[in-house]
Amino acid sequence: MVKRRKFNTTGICIPELHYMVDMSDRIEMIINEYIAYGEYFTINRARQYGKSTILELLYHRMNADYLVLDISFEAADDCFVSMHALAQGFVNKISRVLAGGNAPEELLEIWKKPIAPELPLDALGEKITMFCRASKKEVILMVDEVDKAADNQIFLHFLGLLREKYLRQKVGRDDTFKSVILAGVHDIKNLKMKLHPGESSSYNSPWNIAAEFHIDMGFSVSDIQGMLSEYEEDRQTGMDISAMGKLIYEYTSGYPFLVSYLCKLLDEKVIHMEGYSDRRSVWTRKGLQEAVKILVKGPNTLYDDMIKHISEYPKLSMMLQNILFRGAEYPYHVYNEAIHIGQMFGFVKEKGDIVVISNRIFETQLYSYFISEELSKDAELRSTIPDKNQFVRSGGLDMDLVMRKFFDYYISLYRQEDEKFVEEHGRKIFLIYLKPIINGGGNFYVEAETRDKTRTDIIIDYGGIQHVVETKIWRGEEYNKEGENQLLGYLTHYNLKKGYLLSFDFNKKRKNVGIREKIYNGKMIMEVVV
Repeated sequence: MVKRRKFNTTGICIPELHYMVDMSDRIEMIINEYIAYGEYFTINRARQYGKSTILELLYHRMNADYLVLDISFEAADDCFVSMHALAQGFVNKISRVLAGGNAPEELLEIWKKPIAPELPLDALGEKITMFCRASKKEVILMVDEVDKAADNQIFLHFLGLLREKYLRQKVGRDDTFKSVILAGVHDIKNLKMKLHPGESSSYNSPWNIAAEFHIDMGFSVSDIQGMLSEYEEDRQTGMDISAMGKLIYEYTSGYPFLVSYLCKLLDEKVIHMEGYSDRRSVWTRKGLQEAVKILVKGPNTLYDDMIKHISEYPKLSMMLQNILFRGAEYPYHVYNEAIHIGQMFGFVKEKGDIVVISNRIFETQLYSYFISEELSKDAELRSTIPDKNQFVRSGGLDMDLVMRKFFDYYISLYRQEDEKFVEEHGRKIFLIYLKPIINGGGNFYVEAETRDKTRTDIIIDYGGIQHVVETKIWRGEEYNKEGENQLLGYLTHYNLKKGYLLSFDFNKKRKNVGIREKIYNGKMIMEVVV
């Protein structure tokens, strides 16, 4: 009997045990563009982005042609208490790799000799030279979890040793590792930020010999579809593989952990929920929305890390809130500290020279967190949110009532606020009102293409049904017509019959305030002007 595989979200993915994206093309690119040229480089990606899996796949692919030494600094704090501890710890880790890989006895004899306490890094350097000269195969060093170094300065000395030997080998005056691959979350050039959050950045690492690693490790739509095809061969769900691959990508932007987590939830959790009689009903847009709801609610390790880092880096937190709630645009610059940190942790990315949130899942989580923090600090605000039960009917959301009640909510609390306040916080006011109503039953996200200072398109997922609300500042009838056309496009895209326009009007006469409905090109639009 063939053992069925599972979707994996913890540890290394193994092809025989787990459904995986085919990474063979990227493995070949790494070998041909980096290893073959003797490059030293860092695979610096956000947490749970598939770094360890890539290293494992590289190990198996290269093991026949090279002597591959793969170690990890996970749980290795004791290696960084002194220079001698680092040198001897490194030797011990490599010794275990050699013993487990049936290395020639003469190599074991060279390597296993203990490091003398005097000048330990110098002794380690000499050991590396002797070992690489004696090996019949070129030697590759791979170090995972490299940013777990407990003492930054000691680790920098280790990088300095690798750098010195690399440069001397290039001019024919030493023998050392053909290639060195370091994998971790934190930028090796900037480990100080890991140890001392909030301090000014420092880019003086001796790892400046490293080649820039430009291979995309995220999953494309076709990557996801390929993985789903393998799953479909085993499970015969009858899903629309093409459509599901695109939907999963829309929510995750190909972030490996999020892709696998959603698939795992569909396969193992949603299938047991009420209303899902078989796997065909699970692998649908509605089923995916259920999985997204579970993922966003948490807890999960990635979400835990996100909240921790937001608390650690106030500038990052402020930038994220400005992007989400005010539609602020930050020109991308790698040396901007908040941008650099946000990109390093995978929260933001560059798109058209502008900083944007990396994916829809992260955006939803961030909205949820910041709104929860706002509500927890303001008891009066909490007390004004209407009872959510009145908005839910037959498992669906009465969006008309949500909008009508928001009109009353806004008029009673914010009508007297000045124009600047509402212009900056209008969408935040609506989202703070909306979140408790849909909490537990649905989620919302904002279309990144329309998030700016004047308008935002909010997509609400609830009970398998989507609702579209466009929020905007009232700029006159001509601009309002543009908003209606934009909303019409989304209604057509999502195959919806009705949409909602929420306008904030600062005209002193306020002739437009009120609620009205109209038929526009065959679609019903409810406009709420406050």
